[in-house]
Amino acid sequence: MKGLKKQRRIQIIAVAAVALVLSTALIGYAMRDGINFFRAPAQIVADPPGPNEVFRIGGLVEAGTLVRGQGETITFSVTDGAASVPVTYAGVLPDLFSEGEGMVGTGRLVNGVFEASEILAKHDETYMPKEVLDALKEQGVYVDPNS
Repeated sequence: MKGLKKQRRIQIIAVAAVALVLSTALIGYAMRDGINFFRAPAQIVADPPGPNEVFRIGGLVEAGTLVRGQGETITFSVTDGAASVPVTYAGVLPDLFSEGEGMVGTGRLVNGVFEASEILAKHDETYMPKEVLDALKEQGVYVDPNS
């Protein structure tokens, strides 16, 4: 009788371990396209990602680079103070999007140009995304006014 209980316990543990591994693999597979890594312009210039990799770029919209093209196409450069990356975007920009302000974009780097599929701008006058703030502080461009 004891041997049967021990064997049943081992079977249950083995089935639970297999279920855990399988569920972890399924979650990872489902999220493979949903994970977008953040990169600052200096990181992109130093180590450019492949053209099929979707990632997020953040920094300040470089002054004097915002150009509205024909139709909905907009071009500008985003900088972190150390490097600058040209960006193209086809769509409507957020209301608070302007030169010299913080932004985060999602898209791909194709032939040295970041082709954005989504652009996010700060939602008030004092907010800046944490990743952008950290990248700007690292380059010595941003000084926290509260400190």
